[in-house]
Amino acid sequence: MDRAAEEPEQQALFGWADTEPGQTPQQPFRDSPQARRMLDVREVYAEPAALDSPRGRQIMARLPDARVTEVPSHWNIPELHGNDGNIGRWVRIKTETLVLGVKHTLATRPNGRSADWIAPGPSNGCAMACAYCYVPRRKGFANPITLFTNIEAIVAHVRRHVRAQGPKAEPNQCDPEAWVYDIGENGDCSVDALVCDNTADLIAAFRSLPTAKASFATKFVNPDLLALDPRGRTRVRFSVMPADDARLLDIRTSPVDERIAAAADFLDAGYEVHFNLSPVVLRPGWQRDWADLLTRLDDVLPARVKEQAAAEVIMLTHNQALHEVNLGWHPRAEDVLWQPEAQETKRSQNGALNVRYSLEIKQQSLARIRQLIATHAPWLRVRYAF
Repeated sequence: MDRAAEEPEQQALFGWADTEPGQTPQQPFRDSPQARRMLDVREVYAEPAALDSPRGRQIMARLPDARVTEVPSHWNIPELHGNDGNIGRWVRIKTETLVLGVKHTLATRPNGRSADWIAPGPSNGCAMACAYCYVPRRKGFANPITLFTNIEAIVAHVRRHVRAQGPKAEPNQCDPEAWVYDIGENGDCSVDALVCDNTADLIAAFRSLPTAKASFATKFVNPDLLALDPRGRTRVRFSVMPADDARLLDIRTSPVDERIAAAADFLDAGYEVHFNLSPVVLRPGWQRDWADLLTRLDDVLPARVKEQAAAEVIMLTHNQALHEVNLGWHPRAEDVLWQPEAQETKRSQNGALNVRYSLEIKQQSLARIRQLIATHAPWLRVRYAF
């Protein structure tokens, strides 16, 4: 179904972008009408130290009309996280509210799947509203962007950690030569760049770290990132899924075709470009639709993108608390996300208790996805499937 056929009120609620794939704005993207529809910040909750920092002042200079409420902790905002009345305003809060905080715990932890290491992220939460997102599972009833303003400390920590590792001794599924650091585990760096320079600062840091690469997944095409000169030291992973799934689940994101069309531009700008086939949601027709998507990738992507591309395949993981939140603002999503007869409880790597497809169903589905890739996009190397 074409987006133009959706009800007008649904388009207004979800805030879908209306740019054509590959369209280049005539002004900085953060100042464009599309970006303003993504973020029209009217309310800022901020720790005093975050407001007083150089990054905090930069952010607030871009939001001169926003109302500011000081809070003792970015994790403890009763008006947001403790208010079940916010469920019906899930998307509006993401559009109109921003939180500024200081990241006090700076720790880099091992990963070994998508990246060698998970760096301390510059944000938590997102202005997009993907119905399956794991980040709001700890936040209760609202999940706007929280930006951490002590970016200098985050960058310094990452530099020290990279230098302590020395050169990578052996290739692995993350990268054959470089240590890979995920810099956007709990947010979307492309969206963060609409508000501040945290993403730009991290990309600049890795530009001068020859033994490491930054990596982040995104569902939002921000052309401003093309000017950041990463020099091959940042990997962008465009998340893609079948169009029907994206229309239902990837709320407020760039259209999948726009993400695919952006791959060559980002490669030419100096990024390494990979793809996340994520999440794989099992529902009637899923195999046909994934075959169509892989065929689309094969048809559209130029040879230079294919030659360096790799993919991660990630099956859906869901959560009881998020299921209940979704029922309050987007219940149609739960028709495909919540399938108790096919799912089982799992303890995730970060200790959270979630649900996933049963082991037998998951193994069969991953095998089928690999078959579809081999048939329709044989050039697409699978770095890992989970």
